[in-house]
Amino acid sequence: MISEEQEELASLYIVGALMPSEQEAFEAELRRNSELQSFTRSLQPAMASFATAIPQVALPPGLKDKVWRRIEETEAAKSDPLLPPLGLSFALAASESGWKQLPVPGAFIKLLSLERDRGYAVLLGKLEAGARYPAHFHAGPEDFYILTGDLVVGSRKLVAGDFHHADAGSRHEVNHSVEGCTLIAVLTASDPLVAFAMS
Repeated sequence: MISEEQEELASLYIVGALMPSEQEAFEAELRRNSELQSFTRSLQPAMASFATAIPQVALPPGLKDKVWRRIEETEAAKSDPLLPPLGLSFALAASESGWKQLPVPGAFIKLLSLERDRGYAVLLGKLEAGARYPAHFHAGPEDFYILTGDLVVGSRKLVAGDFHHADAGSRHEVNHSVEGCTLIAVLTASDPLVAFAMS
């Protein structure tokens, strides 16, 4: 006698709705259980009739794999209390991972998040004491907030708690830090610094 759970799995198997790991386990059971084989075969004619009655719609390539990955990630997150819930990410202050050294001595960036659809990215920037960031034009608007230390922009010294905005097309003279600084920056998703942080 086969169980209700096996009947349900057989139905899902016929329509290709089992996750890869479930399908593998079901096929192993199918090879061992002749009654389950018979039940599964009995579902095929009805499913074939049902399938031909539904208009065929082409799914985007890779959609099924993407859905399975999302389901597996969700299941893994449930079983691992250290993983953040789906849709949430964290960057911990104690973590030194993710920093990339810019081609400027003593200058580093770290990508925190990227929202391509909304056109912006959030990065951390870090200058060591005495580091000088060369003069540059802004491809897009730039906002930054000083978290620690100091940053001299032109003739203006910014310290922790200070904010600065630069319009697209504006120019910065050489920036430098006396004591070193960290800042959080919001840039357009297409900004070259974002591309560098992701490379």
